[in-house]
Amino acid sequence: MKKKSNEELVYSTNSNLNFEAEETQTETLKPSQQKLRIFLDKKQRGGKKVSLISGFVGNESDIQELGKSLKSSCGTGGSVKDGEILIQGDFRDRLLELLLKKGYSQTKKAGG
Repeated sequence: MKKKSNEELVYSTNSNLNFEAEETQTETLKPSQQKLRIFLDKKQRGGKKVSLISGFVGNESDIQELGKSLKSSCGTGGSVKDGEILIQGDFRDRLLELLLKKGYSQTKKAGG
């Protein structure tokens, strides 16, 4: 029988059902193995531009740390959501330079 995740469970009559969340730690790849892409996005943001970095493979604390470092280097705000780093403003060139210096050698600008 296929085990369903707790997110798919609606109702169960089993009083012994265990609701513990499964911890799945994704191992963070080395910077040289990361294939990051830097996009400029302004959809559903009231016309404001956001530099979006996607493709990070790793755990949440590592992407949070990278996002914090990039935000402070650009001197602007931003956030980390759904495995993507959002930096307020068009900082694609600067982000590319910063990521290459940090060892993310497979990073590229993507999109228009």
